[in-house]
Amino acid sequence: MKLRQWLLAFFLCVNLLLFSQEDRVPKFGNGILNVVDKDSTWSMKFGARVQFLTSVNWAETRDDGWNDPRTNFLIRRARLKFAGFAFSPKLRYKIELGLSNRDMATRNEYTGNSPGIILDAVVMWNFYRNLELWAGQTKLPGNLERLISSGSLQLVDRSLLNARFNIDRDVGFQLHHHFYFTDNFLVREKLAFSQGEGRNVTTGNLGGYEYTARLELLPLGNFVNKGDFSGGDLSREKTPKLMVSGAYDFNQNAVKTRGNMGTYMVNDVGLYQTNISTLFLDALFKYKGMSFMGEYAHRDARDPIAKNSDGSPTGEVVQVGEGFNFQAGYLFPKNLEIAGRYTRTELRMGQTALLPETQYTIGISKYIVGHNLKIQSDLNYLTTPNSISELLYRLQLEIHF
Repeated sequence: MKLRQWLLAFFLCVNLLLFSQEDRVPKFGNGILNVVDKDSTWSMKFGARVQFLTSVNWAETRDDGWNDPRTNFLIRRARLKFAGFAFSPKLRYKIELGLSNRDMATRNEYTGNSPGIILDAVVMWNFYRNLELWAGQTKLPGNLERLISSGSLQLVDRSLLNARFNIDRDVGFQLHHHFYFTDNFLVREKLAFSQGEGRNVTTGNLGGYEYTARLELLPLGNFVNKGDFSGGDLSREKTPKLMVSGAYDFNQNAVKTRGNMGTYMVNDVGLYQTNISTLFLDALFKYKGMSFMGEYAHRDARDPIAKNSDGSPTGEVVQVGEGFNFQAGYLFPKNLEIAGRYTRTELRMGQTALLPETQYTIGISKYIVGHNLKIQSDLNYLTTPNSISELLYRLQLEIHF
């Protein structure tokens, strides 16, 4: 009830601000409200986005053939976003709230049995030249596919590689730096020190800490309009652009099956702990509407089998293994894009253990106002060695104010 009252009060305040500044209402896609103080001591950009997804799924087994289709209508994402600066443009902030059931489904004793509304709440301070310090909760500098916003994806959703191996968000500190190796060769470094338990944890540190490093090399110069973190080549790069990057994550004494994600490894004395390391390698290329992205992920653990104090297994295991993901697309003149993806993952422990998954995806996207207003559709075929196959069709509408 308190949440509803808070949201109602918030929207009333926003409406009052909008009516009082009708001449400042920004264009579509640039926020619902975009305010800068007369003295330029603070600013706030407020936006909202919604994804409506419908899907149809068929499964095939060796004995029964294809089953009857299962359908699902879903509000995949419904989010509020705030960003701006305070006191100085060098001190920025970002807040993102998730209101869909999927975003809030993190209720457990470690999150105070509360919905996980907060996705991002971070302050970014450019304290010296090209050095920027981040503090708060936000995405860790992991795989490229995860760092691309869910509202800027080339296909309906991210790949199986991301679903199995990404490290998502955590609370802590990050240090970002960039420099030019030559006149056009851009290098970016990102370091993170975080709690290692995932987002919205209220009980403090449960195991060890998490350490993440990412290096990005752009030998052909920077992408136009931040195209290195956007799916497809909507800017139609006039010259070839390339980013080659890698990231390494070490979660010391992790208590979840996927580091800071997955299920808690509960045993007879509390929580089982083990060291988990994850390696990401990725590349991105764009030129005149053509785009290509490739990713590799590998996760390992000191002892992936969770045990009780007497050495007996608890049934939970760390999802160690590796995966590949390749996708490419071409943007036609009227902002219609055709894209394809090939993904293969293999987990040696945990979910789908010893059963490699291979997924083929083909999709089509119509960008009406870039990524801010688009319709996307794709067809996915998933196969495993035990002759179980799945066919998934998805249609999604994205609107981002």
